Amino acid sequence: MTPTDADIVDPAAQAEADVVAFCRDLIRMDTQNWGGGEASGEREAAEYCAAILRQSGLEPELVETAPGRTSVVARMAGTDPEAGALVVHGHLDVVPAQAADWQVDPFSAEIVDGMIWGRGAVDMKDMDAMILAAVLRMSREGRRPRRDLIIAFFADEEDNGRWGAGRIVADRPELFAGATEAISEVGGFSADIAGRRAYLIQTGEKGLHWTKMIAEGTAGHGSAVQRDNPVVTLGEAVAAIGAHRWPIEYTKTTRALMEQLSELTGIPFDEEDPAPLLEATGSTAKFVAATLQNTSNPTALDAGYKHNVVPGSAEALVDARTLPEQDAKVAATLAELAGEKVRFELQNGGPSLEVPFSGALVEGMVSSLRAEDPEAVVLPYMLGGGTDNKHLAALGISGYGFAPLRLPAELDFTGMFHGVDERVPVDALQFGVRVLHRFLEAQ
Repeated sequence: MTPTDADIVDPAAQAEADVVAFCRDLIRMDTQNWGGGEASGEREAAEYCAAILRQSGLEPELVETAPGRTSVVARMAGTDPEAGALVVHGHLDVVPAQAADWQVDPFSAEIVDGMIWGRGAVDMKDMDAMILAAVLRMSREGRRPRRDLIIAFFADEEDNGRWGAGRIVADRPELFAGATEAISEVGGFSADIAGRRAYLIQTGEKGLHWTKMIAEGTAGHGSAVQRDNPVVTLGEAVAAIGAHRWPIEYTKTTRALMEQLSELTGIPFDEEDPAPLLEATGSTAKFVAATLQNTSNPTALDAGYKHNVVPGSAEALVDARTLPEQDAKVAATLAELAGEKVRFELQNGGPSLEVPFSGALVEGMVSSLRAEDPEAVVLPYMLGGGTDNKHLAALGISGYGFAPLRLPAELDFTGMFHGVDERVPVDALQFGVRVLHRFLEAQ
């Protein structure tokens, strides 16, 4: 538990202590999301966040869309009721972790080598903790932002928000009344680029197109001659999609990033071969490369039930991520690759997003980073995955990724999203809460 206001001598130092404590507390809560409506611990995490928001003088509302699938939303009133509100949001759930694969218990939140280890340390209980600590500090100092801040912690982001942001946006849009912009995860972190520390602000994210492929044929004995074996039909479709090479295409965000990387490194920007520029981004190269084209990866197969029986159907899952305004094009290409004998069912989808790397909000992000790191280079980038900003976009809210962290050059931060041995440096969290507090206070 954090100390009372009377005990606080230095609110800035207390916020740095708080962010570490909050992050560790949240990691210790097992909020694994297995998909298909199965998850754990979100209610406990939501109540924890709500308690800290109450300590900050706010009146949070717990929103439960199904038993245990709980989110929390609160509003901090600004000084200018006419200014558009800013949504500051995180998610409470994490992807599953297999403890046997980890060096430490993924829900122990151990501090090893100056880092907090555990599932959610990167995605995204680090940012959740920064939000809580920054808002609590503002309350202790008696500060109010100019615009309303809508603080939200959502359930179910890791399964595309059907029981979290997606449902709440559809059923409770009044919670976001007056909001025009939002910030959340997967942006604002640093990367070493040609010996320079550069911070990547997320100004776009690819669309989500999850489908099930289904091939049907004639069931029969495994010893017979089969002309329409659905396993073979499906296998050919999976192989064709897996072998397909999508062309490189640049959006406004990715072109701006490549042009600025070229200026920063001195490496020419060759549209046909961006590999040299990508290599200069170090550990983030794979992260950025995925945003230069559409992608489609078969991820699961399901067919048959006995060795000597040809089944009547076979199924596969495909995870496709789409560039802005290319959902229909990707769907048509997948159907062409799979062939006429295979049909598709959309399982989950979400729009691609792209917002300007300009304006007062971006200027505020840049200035708050440079106030704590004067030599900072700040660049736009597109996320290959997705965030709850997709759901807020349905309300006309422009979403950015800004979870500021100053990271060691050698740390493969982006490789830890959904990976093993997830961890975040303590001093990166403390840097982040200073930046985020500065940013929110100036809104």
